[in-house]
Amino acid sequence: MRNQFSKSIVLTAIAIVGLAGVAVAQPPGPGAPGAQGAPAAAGSSAVANPTYVSIFMESAVINKPAAEVWARVGKYCDIGEWLRVPCTITSGKDGEVGTVRSIGREILVGKTDLSYTYTQPVQAGRPYDLYHGTLEVKPLSATTSKVVYTLLFDNSMMVDDAAREADKTRRRTQFQTAVDNMKILAEGGTLPPAPARGGGGGGGRGGPGGAPGGAPGGAPRGQ
Repeated sequence: MRNQFSKSIVLTAIAIVGLAGVAVAQPPGPGAPGAQGAPAAAGSSAVANPTYVSIFMESAVINKPAAEVWARVGKYCDIGEWLRVPCTITSGKDGEVGTVRSIGREILVGKTDLSYTYTQPVQAGRPYDLYHGTLEVKPLSATTSKVVYTLLFDNSMMVDDAAREADKTRRRTQFQTAVDNMKILAEGGTLPPAPARGGGGGGGRGGPGGAPGGAPGGAPRGQ
């Protein structure tokens, strides 16, 4: 009798352990903590499983020295001219680390003599995509140079791979146009008339170039 009772306890314990193992092995469902693109905790802007992507764009050879190109297109609100969106400095001084511009509330977080990097702030209650952009002018010779623009952001919040690819294509098209515009301006040319902006297509937190959020100059939050 005692042996049968002991065996019963052992079998019950094994069954409980087995069920626990099955529960742990199940992946979290969409929107659950730990699911792709989901906030790590209620009210948090952190993303549990981010998927970072980068987009690299560059201009054709510019027939001007790098320093001259940077002087023409590299001020923090010059973006307003070559991306064709309104831009004002809302905090700090143009060109200084920590300066904030109106586009996407973007903060200048790093700079060199011929480059700068910016990001967008965390917004309460919205997944943070870590959007960063870097604009750089690279010398090619004493009299020539090129513009390089790089975007980096988390696109895990998008519904599927097709949406992610469409977003990357949209951003690449928009910012490659901006890069080409910088070459025109740096060489003393005049930009063609800006295309009409439709009511739908901006996406992102801040405007053109944005993504789950939208603003030019940014990505999922504004470009």
